[in-house]
Amino acid sequence: MITPMPEAILFDLDGTLVDTAPDLAQATNALRLHHGLTPLPFEQIRSQVSNGGSALVILATGLESGTDEHNIARQYLLDAYEQAVAVHSQVFKPLDQWLIRWHSEARPWGIVTNKPRRYTLPLLDALALEPGALLCADDLSVRKPAPEPLWEAARRLNVAPEACWYVGDHVRDIEAAKAAGMTAVAVGYGYISEEDDYQQWPADIWFETCDALVDALKGFYHSPGV
Repeated sequence: MITPMPEAILFDLDGTLVDTAPDLAQATNALRLHHGLTPLPFEQIRSQVSNGGSALVILATGLESGTDEHNIARQYLLDAYEQAVAVHSQVFKPLDQWLIRWHSEARPWGIVTNKPRRYTLPLLDALALEPGALLCADDLSVRKPAPEPLWEAARRLNVAPEACWYVGDHVRDIEAAKAAGMTAVAVGYGYISEEDDYQQWPADIWFETCDALVDALKGFYHSPGV
């Protein structure tokens, strides 16, 4: 696979850069218990994490979006999550070690997420992550799959969009990257439901595992070494 060397790497957050599913699963099952229901298996919750809080409420309670009951349940879930946003979450391995190396070379990187800042900032602080650009759900008037958050991240990094990779685990990430003129990178290790085939997304590059992604990214180091 021959691809141009990117000047900057941009990541989706949940399910791409950071494994947040364990803490979100705890909050989802807290909502279940609040409604007198038994906990759901972790893998069942994991597959829905990238679809957002409303999807987790529907999974946990069956309450459809747009109703007062759903909104109340969603707030309960988010409040539970906010109290324990970084208990079990961690950067996917071996991306954690790659990121240390990339950061040490002062190479630009960023995060573009549909997660609100009130949950994103405590998570990044707990994990000691310092992206050069961070765009969250509430930073602009639009969010992914619109390209504007990706364009703004590239602008803040002083890098042309076409010189960026955007890595994500949801089809909206790929749609946003393509619309922004970036190299769209789909990963299969994230929060993907069984019926969703990430290899059918209109990406430029696909990686089944995090190890495969990191092996490719290592080729872009400035200096030799692991």
